[in-house]
Amino acid sequence: MVVFPNCKINIGLNILSKREDGYHNLQTIFFPAAIRDVLEIIENDGEEEVLFSSSGIHVPGKAENNLCIKAYHLLKKDFPRLPHVQMHLHKTIPMGAGLGGGSADGAFTLQLLNTKFSLQLSEETLIKYALQLGSDCPFFIINKPCFATGRGEILEPVALDFSAYKIFIINPGIHISTSLAFSQIAVGENKEDLKKLIAKPIENWEENIFNDFEKVVFATYPEIAGIKNELYNHGALYASMSGSGSTVYGIFQKDPVIKMNFPAHYFQRWV
Repeated sequence: MVVFPNCKINIGLNILSKREDGYHNLQTIFFPAAIRDVLEIIENDGEEEVLFSSSGIHVPGKAENNLCIKAYHLLKKDFPRLPHVQMHLHKTIPMGAGLGGGSADGAFTLQLLNTKFSLQLSEETLIKYALQLGSDCPFFIINKPCFATGRGEILEPVALDFSAYKIFIINPGIHISTSLAFSQIAVGENKEDLKKLIAKPIENWEENIFNDFEKVVFATYPEIAGIKNELYNHGALYASMSGSGSTVYGIFQKDPVIKMNFPAHYFQRWV
């Protein structure tokens, strides 16, 4: 069985307060974007519970730390009858980029295993499993535009339609340490309700909707700030960094006649 985990962008990302558990309370709008990995899972008759392989963008680190494998073991603990599997992940979503690609892969693994092996888990239960994988993972179970609070796991679907627009997503290949960005961020600067702000015309978002990570990231990597400025120079109605970076996106009128002149090694995609 094959699924196609998609990425997300953040529209606004405000860090509201530090929590006693070490996490931060935040508010953001998660919006699914059509850049996709490919994940295939089949049964494995061998002795190993999980055989994992990957292609496309290199997946660094030990295999056992991959969220797809963690998702399998999370379910295996509660469903011992879950058979041994072989997974292949083809990566196209840039990693460490603020697009949630790894979180999507983990969440889609939970859903695929649930469907393939008839575990009959409800959406609510899948969300609880997904939260054990990471704060962004529950969003990908719902996978519709959502207003997110708490750590990002309290999700409320919102009406947000970009069918009249095109989104340009660009990543310069700079890996941003999320933990380092959190350690340097100013907390509580922007607390206006994002649900109300996104109801305003998109042309007003530049002056009202902010990603709190931009100050920290732009100070260290001015070239990322330059990408955002260039998108506005090319006519973006709204541009922002996604997550803790380094991906930046611009929202344009549909079918823009624009030639972007970013370096060839940058990841660039219209969605």
